[in-house]
Amino acid sequence: MSDKLRVGILGATGMVGQRFILLLENHPWFEPVLVAASGRSAGKPYAEAVEGRWKMDVPTPEYVKDMPVYDMDADFDKICASVDFVFCAVNMPKDQIKALEEKYAKAEVPVVSNNSANRWTPDVPMVVPEINPEHLEVIEAQRKRLGTERGFICVKPNCSIQSYTPALNALKEFKPKLVVATTYQAISGAGKTFAQWPEMEGNIIPYIGGEEEKSEKEPLRLWGNIVDGKIVPATEPVITCQCIRVPVLNGHTAAVFVNFEKKPTKEQIIEAWRNYKALPQELDLPSAPEHFIQYLEDDDRPQVRLDVNFENGMGISLGRLREDSVFDYKFVGLSHNTLRGAAGGAVEIAELLRAKGYLVSKEG
Repeated sequence: MSDKLRVGILGATGMVGQRFILLLENHPWFEPVLVAASGRSAGKPYAEAVEGRWKMDVPTPEYVKDMPVYDMDADFDKICASVDFVFCAVNMPKDQIKALEEKYAKAEVPVVSNNSANRWTPDVPMVVPEINPEHLEVIEAQRKRLGTERGFICVKPNCSIQSYTPALNALKEFKPKLVVATTYQAISGAGKTFAQWPEMEGNIIPYIGGEEEKSEKEPLRLWGNIVDGKIVPATEPVITCQCIRVPVLNGHTAAVFVNFEKKPTKEQIIEAWRNYKALPQELDLPSAPEHFIQYLEDDDRPQVRLDVNFENGMGISLGRLREDSVFDYKFVGLSHNTLRGAAGGAVEIAELLRAKGYLVSKEG
């Protein structure tokens, strides 16, 4: 793959947008050429727009500092003319996000979205590349609806489900029937740091708006099938979830209980996890982890401090697998919520879309 695709970042000044900025620096397939945000940041150089609001633990990359921030609405035509596709990480009401993403798609600019607004649009694929790459096939039906040749929307799922859904997906042959999961979610999932949210230090909040419903329903959409140009969610396993905000900067942990139709042995589970490979690994996508899932034998793992950056934050860490007195098994999972769970997952989706021919240069 020689020529890089030109990419714009919508919502570039927020936390996920900043993560996109870092991940796209020197990317082998994508060239970030444009940053855009709401009107209040428009016209400023990017470095000025994020001054006092840069939330990453490394400095703002040089390549983006002097880029002018475009207005996502007012500069729409200019943005569409300058890019081959966009990443969307905006922070607006859902109906506005949905309208914005569809506007870009209809203007023949593919949208790879970090937002939840289109996750339940029946012909919009919601993808974890290692779980359901075949859902990209629904893009053909979506393009017919939108009346486009190039334009479409593709979304990534909620960050909270990444810490347990891959583990269950690797065990599909044993047919998980009932899943109880409690997620312990980092504050960066709310787009905040401890400096901005001091009341989270030494604190736990047992409520994250909308998160439990997403955590229970979104895995079933990943496991669904395409029927008549729409994604029909799976009906099993039944998942019930509690989502709790904890004083951690990055990393969502899940405590999971599961019953199977065909109960596997502990050895079979660990073998399935450790040997799990999928299409991104076969295609050798730039952001794909070599090992998607690791299983840690130590009783006190996975730990956020030790394991959240496994495979550059794109891998899933599992541990504490044991039989349970009520359920068949229980285990603990960990994923990086702004890498695998947000911007990194979206970049890997874009790589998959390019490898499968859905993202192409306008000149090509």
